[in-house]
Amino acid sequence: QEQLMESGGGAAQSGDSLTLSCISSGRAFSGYGAGWFRQAPGKGREFVAGISWTGKSTEYSESVKRRFTISRTDANIIYLQMNSLKPEDTAVYYCARRNIRGRYDQSTNYDLWGQGIQVTVSS
Repeated sequence: QEQLMESGGGAAQSGDSLTLSCISSGRAFSGYGAGWFRQAPGKGREFVAGISWTGKSTEYSESVKRRFTISRTDANIIYLQMNSLKPEDTAVYYCARRNIRGRYDQSTNYDLWGQGIQVTVSS
């Protein structure tokens, strides 16, 4: 069964950096784009960043642009480098596999999701 698992979350101070990793089982990302979403307490799930299968195309939400970087090194792992963290970045972060071409920020374009990992940023 294909699965995605996030790691690298935790607690950070404002201005710190964290790197999230999303590891797939059985090369679940092979041939697919991927994305990161997040959900803050009391809010809906929001798009953070997306990357194409080749890694040549990326997209970011305005709130994280120029601070976060999505990347992939092979068919199994997707990364989210988060710099200059702010308290408003506090959320549960989810990685996902994009199986439908189209807007990166549409969660319905993703078919496989990780369970999520907490990132907490204090001021």
